[in-house]
Amino acid sequence: MSSSQHPVALRLERQVGGATKLLATVMALPLVDGIFPALVLAGALDTPLEILQVGLLVFGGSATVAVILAEMDGTPREQASIVLAVGVGIIALAAVEAAFAPTIESMLDTETFKRFAAVVMLAVAAKTASSRIGEYLPRPAVIVGLGMVASFQPGGFELAIVPDYDLVLRAVAAAGTGVGFALAVALTAPWLRGVVDIDRFRFGSAVALGVLPLSILELAPGRAPLAVLAVTSLLAFDPGSDQDAADIEESDDETPGDETPDDGMPGDETPEVVSDAPSADGPAARVRSFVTDGSGDEDTDDSETDGTTYGYPGEDDAREPWL
Repeated sequence: MSSSQHPVALRLERQVGGATKLLATVMALPLVDGIFPALVLAGALDTPLEILQVGLLVFGGSATVAVILAEMDGTPREQASIVLAVGVGIIALAAVEAAFAPTIESMLDTETFKRFAAVVMLAVAAKTASSRIGEYLPRPAVIVGLGMVASFQPGGFELAIVPDYDLVLRAVAAAGTGVGFALAVALTAPWLRGVVDIDRFRFGSAVALGVLPLSILELAPGRAPLAVLAVTSLLAFDPGSDQDAADIEESDDETPGDETPDDGMPGDETPEVVSDAPSADGPAARVRSFVTDGSGDEDTDDSETDGTTYGYPGEDDAREPWL
């Protein structure tokens, strides 16, 4: 990617290609891999605070930010329209999965499956933080499948003909939170590209995502993921990064050869290094040292090089070679 080396987004970019397809794949990945259904079954959407955490960390995570800032082109309005088009499908799919959640939950031991859901979130956080670690971890879908097998209870199967509309509404709110976050990033993308360190935000959001399962298992305070995400946003905010990059680029364009020596100062020596490809004879085979006096005449003396290859002044000369 042009501005970020996000492991998840890079892997998907090689498979799907295109900014719009990549954004849709990144935002739909929690729905396809089973991360979001696992959170729904684990009871991670019971309170408004948990809905906000899941929306920001799962649907509007660092991969979404990296794709919008590093891959998407066009005006903020054009980017916002793409995010809205993708978001409609994400919200609809989240509602469908939440509608079938009670039926799936009737076949599972909730407490056992909740632990596997926590492992899924930890695996995703590790994959987000490091691509090297992600190579040794199974896919989230595999962990979810193992969790369903381990917590399967066929005797409790019950077909939910009428969906739980409250659960569906909470799932839609979580997906809508992620879409709203992505929309805000798209609208402010020209400004964010100059003041946000994407990779720094990626590491911080991975930590927040790793704290989320701990809060689900009640091993950490319920507001801990949001607190970590807030601190991450502050640390990733670097308004001087754009100016520093411009200064570095400007300094790279400057070369020492642009400086011209002062004329009219007798005794000033300006050695000039001229090196070409080696040949059998001719002036290109040696290095010349030009000495200009006050009258502007040039005197060529091969003995000034002291037999050296680069034509630096001799040891008796107090001036540094680069002067």
